[in-house]
Amino acid sequence: MREVVDGVFELSLGFVNVHLVLTDDGVVLVDTGLPRRSARIEKALHEIRKSIGEVHAILLTHHHFDHTGNVADLRTRSGARIFAHAADAPVITGERRPETTRPLMKLVSRLLTAEPTKIDKLITADGFEPLPGFTALHTPGHTRGHVSYQLDRAGGVLFAGDAAAGRKGEVGSAPRRAAEDLAALDRSVIKLATYDFDHAVFGHGQAVSGRAVERFRTYAATLS
Repeated sequence: MREVVDGVFELSLGFVNVHLVLTDDGVVLVDTGLPRRSARIEKALHEIRKSIGEVHAILLTHHHFDHTGNVADLRTRSGARIFAHAADAPVITGERRPETTRPLMKLVSRLLTAEPTKIDKLITADGFEPLPGFTALHTPGHTRGHVSYQLDRAGGVLFAGDAAAGRKGEVGSAPRRAAEDLAALDRSVIKLATYDFDHAVFGHGQAVSGRAVERFRTYAATLS
């Protein structure tokens, strides 16, 4: 685990990242990683002198199992409120199975699933503020309801989820074989490049700091 900026920690759980954000109201998690990793998240909380009970909100970027794997368990144990986009909500709550035309995701969704859970607040509008300091940006493509979050801290921190990925200080493509709509995904990257932020963190890959938006703009230029 590493501290990206003051109070924003990146926890690597295999090939996927979970982010822990310290706020005045407690701890906010952005995504929850692969299933059966709650103990590792709890250990990370202890490392920063926090506990499961201090997690008061979980912001989900999208419904894929490697991002929602521990949300049900963590919600039960912490009482945290869960936020997710309305378009992805039926999968997260278990009302329907993931729908995808991508062969890889069809196979994975048959083999691996996350325990369903209730969502406390649906995100339905771009620019919605789920929590003080956080803005939700609808960035569809990876899934229909994919959301990135911008935190008003340290010049702006973008939680890009799987809209993009970090690679050795640069911004590149998230796993395209897992994306539902590649054209929409590219439009979402171009959209994110119009915002202003100094830091970016990702579901996959390393954080980018120091005018991270410029690296997004460089990547976006290859897509337009």
